[in-house]
Amino acid sequence: MKLTLTTWNINSVRLRIDLVARFLKAARPDVLCLQETKCPDDAFPLKRFRRLGYEHVAINGQKGYHGVAVVSRIPFDAVDKRGFCGKTDSRHLRVTFGDKAGLSDPLTLHNFYVPAGGDEPDPGINPKFEHKLAFLDEMKDCGAFLPARNERAILVGDLNVAPLEHDVWSHKALLKVVSHTPVECEKLTAFRRAGNWIDVARETIPEPEKVYTWWSYRAPDWAAANKGRRLDHIWVSEALGDRFHSFAIARAARGWTGPSDHVPVTTAIEI
Repeated sequence: MKLTLTTWNINSVRLRIDLVARFLKAARPDVLCLQETKCPDDAFPLKRFRRLGYEHVAINGQKGYHGVAVVSRIPFDAVDKRGFCGKTDSRHLRVTFGDKAGLSDPLTLHNFYVPAGGDEPDPGINPKFEHKLAFLDEMKDCGAFLPARNERAILVGDLNVAPLEHDVWSHKALLKVVSHTPVECEKLTAFRRAGNWIDVARETIPEPEKVYTWWSYRAPDWAAANKGRRLDHIWVSEALGDRFHSFAIARAARGWTGPSDHVPVTTAIEI
């Protein structure tokens, strides 16, 4: 069975539901993981997704900020969520696909929205950056996101870190910019390595080729400037390391009317 999966920081699912519908009608992934949905669970546009053929929906939302969701054409066996750093700020969802999806071996999917971290890369004066670093540490240290040897698992989301030199338009210029500072890159990389997670993007498109999934709203002409960063990630556990066979970034979506500053990122995996 081939599973197509997309991750997308939508920056308000209600505001951009027409863009989501446009993408789903064209790409038809089996599963769509959204971040920064910015709405409480009871305001999530369930009916629209169901009309689009996505009957199975897991939501972890709150009013106005953050929020993650998984919408799927195939059923879940279980849904769970976790809070981080003593907060209930809607940044994680876990769904498990199993018997209901016709799988003999279960598949776990984690959807994350890591804190952005504010503007000043100094935890001593910026509580948002302090929170981000603590969140990254907790992802690694709690053990719940470190797959067992034969566990079939996928981790996706807006991790808000561009960890490699060629994940940003200028490594030198961004070393002191939140999302590419050495401390953030080291913490995200330490977490990935602790779980033996495989970075699908960089397995498919090795460095030194540049790869971006985000372009700032501040750029007057984002396409011409092309000052992007790779903030959106898809990782798979070792058990799925030879199972993915495509990877695509829907760059054109950044040029749609009223876009998110992130674009959809998609892979296909034999499960």
